[in-house]
Amino acid sequence: MATPQAQASYRPVMSHAGLKPAFRVTAVDEFGELRESQVAGEQPLTLYLDKREVVTLMTLGTHPELLVLGYLRNQRLVPCLESVHSIQVDWETEAVAVTTFDGVDDLERKLAHRTVTSGCGQGTVFGRISDYLDRLRLPAAEVRQSRIYDLLERLSAHNEVYKRAGAVHGCALCAAGGIELFVEDVGRHNAADAIAGHMWLNAVDGADKLFYTTGRLTSEMVIKVAQMGIPVLLSRSGVTHKGLEFARKVGVTMIARAKGQHFLVYNGAVRVLFDAKPPSGPIPGRQGRKRRLSTL
Repeated sequence: MATPQAQASYRPVMSHAGLKPAFRVTAVDEFGELRESQVAGEQPLTLYLDKREVVTLMTLGTHPELLVLGYLRNQRLVPCLESVHSIQVDWETEAVAVTTFDGVDDLERKLAHRTVTSGCGQGTVFGRISDYLDRLRLPAAEVRQSRIYDLLERLSAHNEVYKRAGAVHGCALCAAGGIELFVEDVGRHNAADAIAGHMWLNAVDGADKLFYTTGRLTSEMVIKVAQMGIPVLLSRSGVTHKGLEFARKVGVTMIARAKGQHFLVYNGAVRVLFDAKPPSGPIPGRQGRKRRLSTL
């Protein structure tokens, strides 16, 4: 089952407290010369849900309200968007206060059961992951090889903070017309949560979308994308075994090591339309036994 979409007409009361993403500093280069440079911002933001401390997120701070909203959704800590009354970020106290209308059922039980993941900065997933994934199935969606190449080319122009300062990951929500939203943060899970918050706030359906990340495809990333209802996951980095296991369970088409005209489809190859094969064909000497696409 896909995650229910919120009604776009309702929006919680939210602050608008985005920070600048990078700061100018002075560094010494390999010649011993002073040079101006930039470093990525990194701010602690402690989340309080109905005055209960939940987690401290280390974030770039450019989309804090969306980050918090997406975090609450992906952790399944609130039942629906309409239950959230307000999200107020205060950088002076390095805190964000989320209030609900009627409280959160079983909040202590949800917070008590947690899994520390391999996400940047050690992500945490609350609740029983396997029980939820057993009920979740994503729609089968075809993706053209030519679309993958087009998106990779377009995405190369969006890593603004990375180009200026490095030290960040980027995630993108991609639609048929191109890139709908690109978010950078110090952790890829933060960027993913911000996109989830955008989708929830604007009632965006993920069934026809593709999700891109610069980071590795771990179990945490697959879980987040699956909860957004997005059936195709693309990365320029690699895949973990547990991430692949979860992708197979819920039906995520997993495409990784994507750069230039190279990529590897680890799951869902039968849903990839190879309409733009490179003229050179397979690279001679590449290791790995060939298998039928139906097995992937």
